[in-house]
Amino acid sequence: MTLTISRILHAGYVFECAGARIAFDPVVENPFSRNCHAFPDVRFDHAQLRDVRFDAVFISHFHDDHCSFDSLDLLDRATPMYIYCLFDELFDMVRELGFVHVYPLRIDTPVQVGAMTVTPREAMDADVDSMFHIQAGGLNVLNVVDSWIDPHMLPALARFAPWDMVLWPFQTMREIEVLSPSRAAPAPPRLPEEWIDQLTALKPRYVVPSSCQFVQEPWSWYNHAFFPIAYRQFEEEVGAALPDARIVRMNPSVSFVLDRDGLTAAPPLAWVVPVGEQDVDYRYQGHAAPPRTADIARHFAPLTAAQQTRVMDYCASGLLDKYRGMELPEESFFEKPRVWRLSVFDHAGEGTHFHYRIEGDAIEPIDGAPDALSWTTEVPGARLYAALELGEALTSMYMRMNDAVFDAQTEADLRDAELVDDPLIRCLFNDVFGAYQAAQLRRIKQGS
Repeated sequence: MTLTISRILHAGYVFECAGARIAFDPVVENPFSRNCHAFPDVRFDHAQLRDVRFDAVFISHFHDDHCSFDSLDLLDRATPMYIYCLFDELFDMVRELGFVHVYPLRIDTPVQVGAMTVTPREAMDADVDSMFHIQAGGLNVLNVVDSWIDPHMLPALARFAPWDMVLWPFQTMREIEVLSPSRAAPAPPRLPEEWIDQLTALKPRYVVPSSCQFVQEPWSWYNHAFFPIAYRQFEEEVGAALPDARIVRMNPSVSFVLDRDGLTAAPPLAWVVPVGEQDVDYRYQGHAAPPRTADIARHFAPLTAAQQTRVMDYCASGLLDKYRGMELPEESFFEKPRVWRLSVFDHAGEGTHFHYRIEGDAIEPIDGAPDALSWTTEVPGARLYAALELGEALTSMYMRMNDAVFDAQTEADLRDAELVDDPLIRCLFNDVFGAYQAAQLRRIKQGS
């Protein structure tokens, strides 16, 4: 018995065996997550995809680059949907989209689809995501998605060694470091040591560098700042550590037939259409100086008067209400009295500055400019509006923190501070679930 494995995009794959066809994390949009443009480039023939029938769809977690309603909207509503998520709201939304067979996945509980068995395996952040163990015809494939393997789980996975194939998330993404580039430590020059240790324990015959490199707008400095690990580096380091394994690159649409004897090329997915050169590699330039937030903001279209009012009202009142209603993280930088400046830049690069005094769960606006600051946050107004109303993710907001020099005590305190402790990040994203999918669902229903 053979297993055909095809790449869609990012962690998206199609598995086919003995007449059964299943999809994992099928995102069929470019750009995806609003502003992530596939790299290498690809487009999708949605008309063809609408005629494809899947025996099941498996979604590893709720992040918008894995669970997108614009993509699910293209699928037959009778398709069984198996989703790993601890939040009931997502299942309710998928049913509201029209799917009638929607099931929660449980760790280590197998799901049988024809000749294939899919078993969710525990990921490092079990509150968010899962991995997938696919078994068919005596073959074992581990789809690590874009998770990490927790050390305590490795012995259980190693019992299946040698794995026939491992789909490995080969990139470390610097989505936090770009928020405060002047303070970020340089990227390590080599792969994380635990990757090599874990792959060695799994003893795979084939390793696919999975997860997707993406780029943003052509002018974006992020296009050389996010991904320090290249395909070439991954292949060299893993190949040297695992000489018996074969590293296999699978660009979007590429298909292989896997069996006990080896791996052979198969016809590509017809509804995934590569655009231009495919064997491209990301050019990381961690030393490049980022542009000012004011200059970044000039690239975005002006907000309407109503949209501008929404942003300003939020900064003046909505943000304060939200902050006061949240619980401060333990050992927060803001446990002590701090002065925070939030700067919102319009399409002309002009900034409106808001100042707040924060202590613990308390926040109050400050009139005028204070003598000293403890924390600064900058954001284009267009991206702040998108986060408020359209489900924009932190990855593409172009927020910037603490590009300033503070007093000596504040600088000492900042060395132990977490960037995600930023008040704007917390107010926009803490205790908020499914904003991206909810915005998609509203739009889809309005258009139906």
